[in-house]
Amino acid sequence: MSATPVAGLKVLDLSKVLAGPLCAQYLGDMGADVIKVETHEGDETRGWPPFRSAADGSDPTGTVFLSANRNKRSIAVDLRHPDGLAVVHRLADDADVVISSFGPGVAERLGVGAEALRQRNPRLVYCNISGFGSVGPLRNDKGYDVILQAFCGMLAITGERDGPPVRSPFSPVDQATGLHALIGVLAALFERSRTGKGALVEASLFDTATGFLGYFLQAFWERGTEPERPGSGHESLCPYEAFETADRPLILGVANDSLWRSFCALVGLEAIVDDPRFRTNADRVAHREETVAMVRRVMATRTRDEWTKLLGGAGIPCSPLHSLGELSAHAHTAASEMVLHYEHPHLGALRTVAQPVRFDGQRPVLRSPPPTHGQHGLEVLRDAGYEAAEIASLTTSGAVKL
Repeated sequence: MSATPVAGLKVLDLSKVLAGPLCAQYLGDMGADVIKVETHEGDETRGWPPFRSAADGSDPTGTVFLSANRNKRSIAVDLRHPDGLAVVHRLADDADVVISSFGPGVAERLGVGAEALRQRNPRLVYCNISGFGSVGPLRNDKGYDVILQAFCGMLAITGERDGPPVRSPFSPVDQATGLHALIGVLAALFERSRTGKGALVEASLFDTATGFLGYFLQAFWERGTEPERPGSGHESLCPYEAFETADRPLILGVANDSLWRSFCALVGLEAIVDDPRFRTNADRVAHREETVAMVRRVMATRTRDEWTKLLGGAGIPCSPLHSLGELSAHAHTAASEMVLHYEHPHLGALRTVAQPVRFDGQRPVLRSPPPTHGQHGLEVLRDAGYEAAEIASLTTSGAVKL
């Protein structure tokens, strides 16, 4: 199987920030021709710090933008200008997929909503990404990752038991919404291969955040009480959290009774294996404080590296609490090929995180670096059939910025 299984697809990326761009980037990684349509100001993440400076004196670029926009071509279009709208309509007429993440009602007002574009191109798969979805009393509200972490109860379950709520800082709601959008787009394309008809695919931050909480909600509905914040632990497993060693912390993952017996044999706790307080995982969860205190005393007797070698050798899951630097430098990270190295024409040597999937052992490759703002405008217009005089008119009028 090729590492570019969707080569030949044409994707129009009207989205910005993270969820939509990530969905479009993964399609680009898999071989699609992705055209990123930006305003004259550009995707706002271009201006989010921290920045990568340009050696040639051009504008620095935000690292969030660099993380989600490889394998794309960029064109800068003013959708409020009738000629700019006409450019996007022409591009959409020939597209397989459009990805949109405008605020509620904005795409429709601009003339690039699902209904308008699908009337022009019935085979089009239109993916709309929103904060709260298209139904319900909050459908017109704007959504941001941290807002949905709060609204859907994620902040109520993160952090230490007696501490304040803690935001998950890697924007899991945004990123997973991009993945759900990708799943929906691929499913709609598969259906189109059978019917010849496009579809409207909808993904929202609300749906994603609620979906994340599936087993938490299942437990809440059964129990009728709110869970305590577990810190690094797990309300259904014990011991399954971070422990201090003689020097640095270590995560211990005793996820079943077989591992518990192996752990006890390794660390000299054979005498308590059949104690009714600790015999099964359910027993240990019921006596969590006693279990954790006992394991804590044991873990303090050796260093992190000693425990990692000892536990790992016995097949007991554990891990150091790595920093990003330690992850980047780890031999497994290099062997996994999850970090791609490339040369950017303005920003020099860079790294990026690969699409986390393989096709017959191959990772999708980086065919083109994240584009500069409007970098491919002339190329995209020519590909769309615009003549030189028409292109000159578009730039003179401000409909397109080259």
